[in-house]
Amino acid sequence: MDVKDFYYELPPELIAQDPLEDRSSSRLLVLHKDTGELEHTGFKQIAEYLQPGDCLVLNNTKVIPARLLGEKEGTQAKIEILLLKRKEKDIWETLVKPGKKAKPGTRILFGGGLLTGEVLEVVEDGNRLIQFTYEGIFEEILDQLGQMPLPPYITHQLQDKNRYQTVYAKWEGSAAAPTAGLHFTPELLEEIGKKGISIAEVTLHVGLGTFRPVKAEQVQDHHMHAEFYQIDEQAAEIINRTKQTGGRVICVGTTSCRTIESAAGKMQERQNQESEKKYVEPGGGWTDIFIYPGYQFQVLDGLITNFHLPESTLVMLVSALAGREQVLRAYERAVEEKYRFFSFGDAMLIL
Repeated sequence: MDVKDFYYELPPELIAQDPLEDRSSSRLLVLHKDTGELEHTGFKQIAEYLQPGDCLVLNNTKVIPARLLGEKEGTQAKIEILLLKRKEKDIWETLVKPGKKAKPGTRILFGGGLLTGEVLEVVEDGNRLIQFTYEGIFEEILDQLGQMPLPPYITHQLQDKNRYQTVYAKWEGSAAAPTAGLHFTPELLEEIGKKGISIAEVTLHVGLGTFRPVKAEQVQDHHMHAEFYQIDEQAAEIINRTKQTGGRVICVGTTSCRTIESAAGKMQERQNQESEKKYVEPGGGWTDIFIYPGYQFQVLDGLITNFHLPESTLVMLVSALAGREQVLRAYERAVEEKYRFFSFGDAMLIL
């Protein structure tokens, strides 16, 4: 399967640069995967497509202000750091620009020395392990000095940090937002709950691999970066009960999808391979699951998602659910209808 098979033409002006004033006022393109039928509606009408007994799975990760602007000690050369993954208490794996200025032993000052980082070593993909020193609480200093790590295709300055967080964000650890969830408001979630739809919260801390382009020519040669996920007992019970009673499990975003499919894979290892029961188990760990056409979904029945970059792993995941040709046709229609694309853009519902 060629990566170029997942390409589509996107006019740059359709890339949303700013969030809408009202989160839930975005448009919604509904794709019925069995028939290929498309419907154009608004995100506020999402509850009309959900049924009592269904379960909505939310990723409650919280984005940290992971972008730090500093100066190299001694030369005042500008260096930008993106926190990717906490390895130990004060040691982080980071993406550094420009990397050539950040050899092991380099010290970088942030906020005039409020925070200091020392490069320990260069690791996979040219990332740097950096040890930070400071006085006080790291998270408070980060909140003071850090910026939201917006994707590279967003060039506008974000005025309100909270607009790159979901309203249900709880656990800090992401380098990027689970953007399908940005459309929900507390009122919309309340309306969905009143309709008899269960809500299960899981956690997957989104890494920068989300934005990394696929460099391999063949899809199966691409290697996904591992991300940490967690499903507690309550969420697992809600999802399992939904499957047992014939309800649909509908994930909000590709991150929620990869979380429950990773957990389902673990469960399948434990039970009889002939069993028709495909449930998730509570727990967590690191997942590098790569979902592309040919993948058999274990738990997922439907997906709420944004529009993704051409040739990205996320377009491949959506194509695994609804078929590559149908998805690309839907994307072409979205371009024709001038939907807003990517993180701050409009949404798609696949049922």
